[in-house]
Amino acid sequence: MPLTLEDIARMSGVSRSTVSRVINGDANVKEATRTRIQALIQNINFQPNLAARGLAVGHTKVIGLVIPTGVAAIFNDPYILLVIQGVSAACNACGYSVMLWLAEPEYERRTIGQVLFNGLIDGVVVSSMVMNDPLIERLYESKRPFVTIGRHPTNDQINYVDVDNRTGAYQGVLHILRTGHQRIAMINGPRNTIAGQDRYQGYLDAMREHGLPIIPELVEEGNFSDTTGYRAMKQLLPYAPEAVFATSDAMAFAAMRAIHEAGLRIPEDIAVMGFDDIAAAADSKPPLTTIRQPIQRTGSIAAEMLIDMIEHPNPIPRQIVLPTELVIRASC
Repeated sequence: MPLTLEDIARMSGVSRSTVSRVINGDANVKEATRTRIQALIQNINFQPNLAARGLAVGHTKVIGLVIPTGVAAIFNDPYILLVIQGVSAACNACGYSVMLWLAEPEYERRTIGQVLFNGLIDGVVVSSMVMNDPLIERLYESKRPFVTIGRHPTNDQINYVDVDNRTGAYQGVLHILRTGHQRIAMINGPRNTIAGQDRYQGYLDAMREHGLPIIPELVEEGNFSDTTGYRAMKQLLPYAPEAVFATSDAMAFAAMRAIHEAGLRIPEDIAVMGFDDIAAAADSKPPLTTIRQPIQRTGSIAAEMLIDMIEHPNPIPRQIVLPTELVIRASC
């Protein structure tokens, strides 16, 4: 069994509270006593129970990262993996740890109370949420510090980090129009997500600005994944689009595969635009024109914002929107 504070107190001939004060750096301990206890702790390589210590001092230096999507999607989605890297890097730099909450969405919503009130975390980052997710309402009511990646559609008191999805999508479709294409299809993400809604609005902005009709048959919905991007492109091909704007690189790669399988050329027959600029975009065949968003930086800023909220509480909402960038390559 692991040693406890009581064991250290018995071995050093002092009280448990004295050992606790030494571990927590309390100055109200005689130097000789402090030195003796520290030497004993080092000699036996004693590791205090961080969860119990966090409960005692009111913080654990652990944040929760909640991604309300299917577990399988988490490890197949390059966007989510980059967010996790960003959150982890920022936490490590600040001396915090990350608890990744893995569960199917409905289970997460039923059991979020276990995460919020078990005393093991100081705050929560939520990524990839859907519109009006009850999970966010539970977090807001709990008064526990949390930050969402993606703005909230109605509550302007929510702390968030987002990218300018609407402007990014507008710039992407505008570039397609400038290359001479007018019959532009769209493979969007879920319309019940902030990113899906905003990127669709950017598509509408560019098309309407040029007086072009919105053709329902040329708009398909996916979930930012390879599988849904491929299926959507298959459904679009009979309607002869001149170009397709896929709102994730993963869906754009899948669309390119479907186009090639149909015996068509990119960009000569159908131009392709993505959104993300993950590492594989520069190496696809042809290299993918896309909208670059700072995915890893978004995760880092969300974690840094949350840690600052934990250490410097302030009721004023903290909200950051990061810019996107058009990256032109051979696919469009």
